Amino acid sequence: MYKTWKHTLLAVAMAASCAVAGAAAAQDIKPRLIRFGYGLNEDSVQGRAARHLAQELEKLSGGKMKMKTFGSASLGSDEQMQSALVGGVQEMMVGSTAPLATMVKEFGVFDLPFLFNTDKEADAVLDGPLGERLLKKLEAKGLVGLVYWENGFRNLTNSRHPVVKAEDLQGIKLRVMQNQVALGVFNALGANAVPMPFSELFTALETRTVDGQENPVTTIQSSKFYEVQPYLTMTRHVYTPWVLLASKKWWDTLSADEQKLIRQAAVASRDFERQDSRADSKKAMDVLKEHGMKVNVVSDEEIARMRQKVQPVVDKYTQELGPDLVKELQDEIQKARG
Repeated sequence: MYKTWKHTLLAVAMAASCAVAGAAAAQDIKPRLIRFGYGLNEDSVQGRAARHLAQELEKLSGGKMKMKTFGSASLGSDEQMQSALVGGVQEMMVGSTAPLATMVKEFGVFDLPFLFNTDKEADAVLDGPLGERLLKKLEAKGLVGLVYWENGFRNLTNSRHPVVKAEDLQGIKLRVMQNQVALGVFNALGANAVPMPFSELFTALETRTVDGQENPVTTIQSSKFYEVQPYLTMTRHVYTPWVLLASKKWWDTLSADEQKLIRQAAVASRDFERQDSRADSKKAMDVLKEHGMKVNVVSDEEIARMRQKVQPVVDKYTQELGPDLVKELQDEIQKARG
């Protein structure tokens, strides 16, 4: 009987030990959760690319890394999310270059007007040595820059009248990105430029706090600006990228293998997002017209006039950003054209 009792105790102890080991093993395989924030809604190109990124990362990691995406600025504006990443309280996001330029001034170079003629030129520059070097500069500021997504060529909308020439912008209160280059450019064209976070824009347009804004057609469509903006003017005045970012504090806690997987997923999401964005731009134009937006294209001659009007602003910010940087950018564009 003593032996039986002893064997029973041993069996219970072994079972308890296995249970503890099993619990520990379960903890070991608990997936790493990543919060990913973005500003547009879930049906936008940002939303679709965010979901693609999450799926790609889960697939590459065999389910060991899971990403939860938060759209419609539900984790805050780009500026607020950047701060959260720097503080290590949020893991990843995608956002515009304008807020980044307050941390690394060289990102302001993408706000200079009329640089790129095609998206292929932009791809070559962003994925080349210049674009990579700018991403590297973010690490000293607490961010890890992974890849560039496409925001696209920006165009004007407003609620007052068609913009056929620069003079038509006179007096229009135009929301612009929160950076000095955009302010300078549109003030030089005669508008009353108003810096404002994107998350506040629809309400500002609806209440006529501002008369107009400028964004790519995909954003204009997905944000339903056609409900409050009857006029769309095709200027393609600036090509703006989005930057896929990670918190440096968080990034440094990852293993080399985990970092590699995230970079692989990021590249896959970049390729998906650009293709989706370009296809969506064509669809967006049809949707905007179906919703009654009156569309006009600014002539080449008038674009040339606009270039002349903003040249003093370009010259000023070329000096501030660095003449060598701007020359390198222009050389890279020429190389892509050649």
